Amino acid sequence: MVRLSKVLIDEGSSLNIIFSKTLESMGYDMTSLVPTQEAFYGIIPSFGSTPIGQTLYHVILGSLALAKFMAIPNHTYLILKMLALNGAISIHGDVKTSNSCDSENINLSEALERSNNAILVADSVKKIPPVLVSIPKNDSATKLQLKPGQEKKTIPLQHDDPDKTALISTGLDQA
Repeated sequence: MVRLSKVLIDEGSSLNIIFSKTLESMGYDMTSLVPTQEAFYGIIPSFGSTPIGQTLYHVILGSLALAKFMAIPNHTYLILKMLALNGAISIHGDVKTSNSCDSENINLSEALERSNNAILVADSVKKIPPVLVSIPKNDSATKLQLKPGQEKKTIPLQHDDPDKTALISTGLDQA
């Protein structure tokens, strides 16, 4: 018996996904996975397996698995209820585990998005012709040096009163 503590219930999806890492921890190989008759009530929900390396969940159950098991999830109270031979079964979730999975999932997706953006930028840079790429020389004589201008500028402060102005310059006397 294998206990899966991180199961995502996605009623909006018809997919049931079991991750390769979960299968390996259960002692199965992805290529030789064959469903057995030991499944609940002999009903075997169809699972798609995926070789995704990083995931926080062991399994994602969609609406088809919930319908096959006649299970009713309550996301507010983190309870899944379903019929069994001796009555109803209530499976309670853990609030701390749920919150940590949510926050870790957000952090993981942001990190993956940043790495995908970095890959896109690197690919677009590779497409720039070498003729258009110039690398500036690091000579001290050719370094840009900012020098203050000696020019004075008068800026109007109000459009309707031309007498109210400000004078901007690098060499103003303190008054």
